[in-house]
Amino acid sequence: MNFPAIFHVLGALLLFIGSTMLLPLACALIYNDGDAFSLFVAMGITVCIGLPLWWSFRKYRDLTLKDGFFIVTFGWILVSSVSTLPFIIYGSIPSFTDAFFEMMSGYTTTGATILDDIESLPHGLLFWRSTTHLIGGMGFIMVTIIILPLLGIGGMQLYKAEADPGQVITGEKFLPRVKQTAVWLWAIYLVLILIQSLLLLAAGMPLFDSLCHAFGTVSTSGYSTKNSSIGYYNSAWIDWITIIFMFLGGMAFMMHYHILKKDWEPVRNNTEIRWYIGFVVCISVLAALILWFSGSYNGPLESMRYATFQVVSILTTTGFTTADYELWPQAAQMLIVITCFIGACAGSTTSGIKVVHYEILCKYLYANGKKFLQPLAVVPIKINQKNADPSVVTLAVSYFILNIFMILVGSAIMTLIDDMDLSSSISAVISALFNIGPGFGEIGPAHTYSHVSDAGKWFLSFNMLTGRLEMFTVMVMLYPSFWKK
Repeated sequence: MNFPAIFHVLGALLLFIGSTMLLPLACALIYNDGDAFSLFVAMGITVCIGLPLWWSFRKYRDLTLKDGFFIVTFGWILVSSVSTLPFIIYGSIPSFTDAFFEMMSGYTTTGATILDDIESLPHGLLFWRSTTHLIGGMGFIMVTIIILPLLGIGGMQLYKAEADPGQVITGEKFLPRVKQTAVWLWAIYLVLILIQSLLLLAAGMPLFDSLCHAFGTVSTSGYSTKNSSIGYYNSAWIDWITIIFMFLGGMAFMMHYHILKKDWEPVRNNTEIRWYIGFVVCISVLAALILWFSGSYNGPLESMRYATFQVVSILTTTGFTTADYELWPQAAQMLIVITCFIGACAGSTTSGIKVVHYEILCKYLYANGKKFLQPLAVVPIKINQKNADPSVVTLAVSYFILNIFMILVGSAIMTLIDDMDLSSSISAVISALFNIGPGFGEIGPAHTYSHVSDAGKWFLSFNMLTGRLEMFTVMVMLYPSFWKK
């Protein structure tokens, strides 16, 4: 591996992260809560580390795919580490383990928190906490695709290293140049955030909260400025606005691009979006009927509102809550558990197994069932109206199996290293691996992760990173051959 070139890129990443601290620093100065100094010092330290790395190794610019894997994985770790500085310096999260967990949760758009009283944090730190969602939602590596060409470094290696397996499966691209793709992605992303912020503001949410919640919605992340999340506002308008933008965040951003260009054929041919809509509608309606008939809420409309919010929130791995779903009937809770295993669309800001993998698995099982009855039958597996390559089917099956294996092994490890009951351990691993945030039991919507041991927090942080990078990016580095020349 070309470590000088790697250090050069990591230096650029640190400079970028240091510059983004200007936003919460400005917020801290406006609200004057006393956290401006900690943000200023943290920004200075980050820049002082990044600038020498970037400058000293500026002549080394050749990156291989291996270098891309290394940068993507350790870049998230490095950035999460320096991002803890404002919280540690200010003293709101004095433990590095806790602060790292919070930042890794932010950047991986998990939304799991160790903070028992979120509202006690000053505005600047709250904004910095939400800014990690803004960066992590699209993937800060995407930013380097724009920045690196300006430095004379190609960004394709990083793009391949962070690419979602689902994007590989669908085989669709935005534009021929990666830089153009990144610019369009970020433009769509930021416009959605701006629109939602304005709508939330019009619905009665304060400006500061509107921005923070928009960061957490479009990025499908889930950090709120309130202890009781979106439920704090008790507003049907705010709930439905959030539902719509969580749903949009769960769509492949390529679909947004085609819709903006009024290029309807790719949208019509996209089968994953149909499955996505089908999952959302079917599970939401079923959950609403259960809540209505059980008398959990007053009438069908209120039942639909709360059911749809929680289903879309968990399906898109956002993690916002408007109700404690552990108080719901067992049948409704089971639907939430099922939703945890789905995820939204490939090429979106979400994590999880993803809809396209379930589409392929269902068609694969159907094809094999038909072959069992009719051995000579040829049953093609079609994705987006095209025959899927056998390697694509193998990738989808492998990815599904790997996720289930990670849950089983991770749950066993979590039970051994932490004083949690079995169901809570399983739920914690699922929530971390699929970047959901809230789960069941001791880490349910009414609880935080503050009681988890340090070892448990580090293990869950590893799961967050592994899940966010879609398994293979991290797993490939465990092969001895990866480190050989």
